[in-house]
Formats: sequence, structure tokens, C-alpha cells
Amino acid sequence: MKFRLYLLLYLYALMFLLAVAIFQTQPGYMDAEYYYANGLQLAQGKGFSEPFLWNYLDDPQELPHPAFTYWMPLSSLLAAAGMEITGWVNFAGSRAGFLILAACVSPLTARLAYAFTGERWAALLAGFLVIFPGFYLAYLGTTDTFGIAMVLGVLWLWVAQHALSNDPGGRAFLLDALGLGLVAGLMHLTRADGIFWLGMGGVVVGMAILSSRKMKPTISIQKQALIGVLVLALLLAGYLLPMLPWLWRNLITFGTPFAPGGGKVLWLTDYDDIYLYPASLLTPTRWWAMGLGEILGARIWALGQNLQTTLAVQGMVFLLPLSLVGAWQLRRDRRVQLGGLAWLLLLALFCLIFPYPGARGGFFHSGAALQPLWWALTPVGLAVLVAWGERKRGWNSSQARVILGVGLVGLAAFYSILVTWPKVIGNKVAEPAWNQSAEEYIQLESQLEALGISDEAIGMVNNPPGYFTATGRAAIVVPDGGMLDLLAAAQRYQASYLLLEENHPERLGDLYSGPSDLPGLEYLGMFEKTQIFRIDTIQE
Repeated sequence: MKFRLYLLLYLYALMFLLAVAIFQTQPGYMDAEYYYANGLQLAQGKGFSEPFLWNYLDDPQELPHPAFTYWMPLSSLLAAAGMEITGWVNFAGSRAGFLILAACVSPLTARLAYAFTGERWAALLAGFLVIFPGFYLAYLGTTDTFGIAMVLGVLWLWVAQHALSNDPGGRAFLLDALGLGLVAGLMHLTRADGIFWLGMGGVVVGMAILSSRKMKPTISIQKQALIGVLVLALLLAGYLLPMLPWLWRNLITFGTPFAPGGGKVLWLTDYDDIYLYPASLLTPTRWWAMGLGEILGARIWALGQNLQTTLAVQGMVFLLPLSLVGAWQLRRDRRVQLGGLAWLLLLALFCLIFPYPGARGGFFHSGAALQPLWWALTPVGLAVLVAWGERKRGWNSSQARVILGVGLVGLAAFYSILVTWPKVIGNKVAEPAWNQSAEEYIQLESQLEALGISDEAIGMVNNPPGYFTATGRAAIVVPDGGMLDLLAAAQRYQASYLLLEENHPERLGDLYSGPSDLPGLEYLGMFEKTQIFRIDTIQE
């Protein structure tokens, strides 16, 4: 397919992303706000330092504290680069790189579909499906990991396919092993679970060596082992190219190569445990005390939630059958085999090991790396359907491809608007719903000033990264617990006021619905749907 068609797909994708971006003047939700906030810190020369706490998992000592104790830094690095290059130290500058990168997903997916079929119509169909990506449309242009993961996912499939077509031990294969490690390193720098792709690189290497052994049975076991060691060393070297500086930073900062915030997530008893204070309460004993029935039930629940994500997000409901048919048609293709294996392993990871984070967005985020594959398989499934119609119903195959392909793109456009409009725009075009949470924080500023709360004071809020990006104020998260937990966290981190929002911990429900002065808290009033309290941090 000619380059100009790929360029047109890129420009169309960028145009539609910009059309959505017009209504998104703020990052929109905590993940994107977190990456933007740290991008701001970097762009302003403040380094990897956070003036907020959104969880207590790493037992932070004070504010500000080291950044990225739970999430990974690549999105913030991209945000900072965008601000540095454009000169706009704001959200518009931070998202520039994300928009440019997200628009690349359409031509890259088209190229993958063309590699599967050799047909221009299939490539164009896959490319246009990316332009109308359903639930992803609202997220691809903001400061999050989706676009990065999709681009890296396509690159990983290409390198894996190339590696499996080369002779292990040859120069090309050794370079492929290095490339697989490099992409895995970038995946890990994007998301903590991205280290999964290093393991998948090991799977590719193993497949290639076993295949070579079958084709060349005379090769000695010693030579095969030597090749295996060399290839695995190159895979690891590629991984360390982007990751080694970050591992070294962690070692200097925390005393361990990996940040300390993620390990306790294994012992969650529900999602809100992420905000527990102190996080030392998250132990295997507490987790096991749930009972085996609850533990299994949580994993069955996560499976149900993640399968809903598969249907509604990854498959956009109506594309899923065609993607599955396409996958079956190309079941001997190594890219499809590897993609299917990766999807099953990710599903298992976010059902069995991390059920709560997985069901609440982890599988949605990590599955983005495989999304281009499902879009690229859709035209393959459509070709099977058209061939059946030609055989059984006498369809004109060329005409049917055009009609059904245009129909699929039309459905994808309708579906994308249907799920994006209420999330981004809502009821008032002039006051987009996407920016509402940030606007509410901004509006609170005048109220806090009238109450005499200093700009330097530390607050307790529901969403500290969002609060910081909207107001520039330092904040810690309201812990999941009761009054004693709230006051203990406030005492340790010297928080002097509390914004108790409509979305609050369950055990603080009475305080929200019936606010009053209590030991350690002075009620200052309500603004919109937020109760405001002054905290006496001298209280024990």
C-alpha cells in the first residue's frame, strides 16, 4: 500500500483526536492527572518529586516525596518533553506528544492488516476502525499510557514475527532479541505490569530455538544451549537499555531496584484498600482472613468484569465476532498465536493475581497493547464472512466488502460518539463534563481563600493529583477508613484542612451527611457538594 494512504490515515486520526481534544482542557481523571502533574514537575525543573500523596502503599515519610512509587514514568517524561518542545508549560503542551503518538496507531494497524492479507481494502478498513476506537477515543489524546502501549504493542508483534522467521544464532535473530528486549523495557517504563512483555520475549526466543532444533536435528545440545544463553543475554540487554537508569534511580532513592509501592497490592481485600492508612495493614494474614469463598468470589467477579471489558471495549460488541473469526482463520500465524497467548496471560494476571486493580482499569490499560491486533484481524474475519456469502448466497465479493466495510466504519463511528459524548461533553457543550472535576477544585479556591486557608497548607482530598494540577496545592488522599485513620494520616503529614467530597470513604458517610465540630475537626461549611473542615494536627 502506498505511503500517501498511510499518511492520510494518520491525518484523519489526528483530526478526530483533535476534535475530541477541543473539549478536554484538563487531563480528566486521576491517572492522566498524575502523569501530567509529574510532567509539570519535570518541566519546571523540580525533578522526580511529588507534592501530593494519592496512596500510602510505600509508607511515604513526608511531602514532597519521591515520585513513581506505584506507577511508571514514561508518560510523564513524554508530557515533560511536549512542554519543553512547545514552550507551553500547561496541559496543551503536555499532551502534544500523546496526540502525535496516538495518531500513529491508525497507519501502524493498517500496515499490520496489510501484512495479514496483502489487500489494500483490509488495511484501510483496519485503519479507519482505529480512527473510531470506541471507548479509547476519550483517552488516547490525554496524558495516559494508551497510545504508547498501542504503538509498542504493534512494534513488539513485528519484531517477534521477524525473529521467528530468522535462524537462531544468526545476526538478524540476535538483533531481533535485542529489539524484543528494548520494546519490553519501554513497555515496563510505561506500566509496572509491562515487565510481562520481557517474559513474552523469552517465549519468542524459546519458540524460535525449539523450531530451529526441529529443522536442524543435527545441531548439538551444547551449541543450542550456547545460542540460548547468548540470545537471552541480548534480550535482557535490550530490556536494560531503557530500564537501567530507572532501576538505578530506584536503588539510590529506595534501596531497591523496583519502587516499593506495588507489592502490597497483592493483599487487597477490595479496591479501596489501595487508599488504606497505614498500608502496613495490608498483609497476607488479613487477606487470608477474608475466607476462601471471598477470595475465589473476587476472582470470579474480576473475570466477569474483564470479559465485559473484552466485549464492550476491546471488541466494541459488534467487532468481536469478526476479530475472533479472523484470529481462527490465521491461527497458524505466529503473531496471532503470540497475541492470543499474551491476552490469555494478561486476563489471568488481572483475574487471579490483581483482581481488584484489574477489574477497575488495569486490564483496560494493559490490554491496549494488543488492541491493534484485534482491529487488524477484523478485516480478516470480514473476508471470511464475504467468502461465505459468495459461496452460499451468491454475493458479489467486491461489492459486499465495500458495503459491509463502510457499514462497520459507520457503526464504529456511531459507537465511538455514543460512548464518548457523555464522558467528554455531557449535557452542556459549553461546559464539558470531562473538565468538571478540575473546575470544581478551581472554584473551591475562592472559598478556601475566604476561610483564610494558606496556599502553603496541605489538604486532604479525594484526588490529590487532580487537586494539585487544578490548583497547585499540595494534598494527601483521604484514607479509606474512619475518623481515627483520617486524623492519624493528617497528623503524620501535617494536613490542616479536609475537603470531604461526595465521593468519600464509606466509614465517613455520617461525617459527610451530618457535618459538625468533632475532636480534631472544625466544620467550616459546605461549598457545592464538598464539606470543608479545618484539621487540628495537634490532636492525638
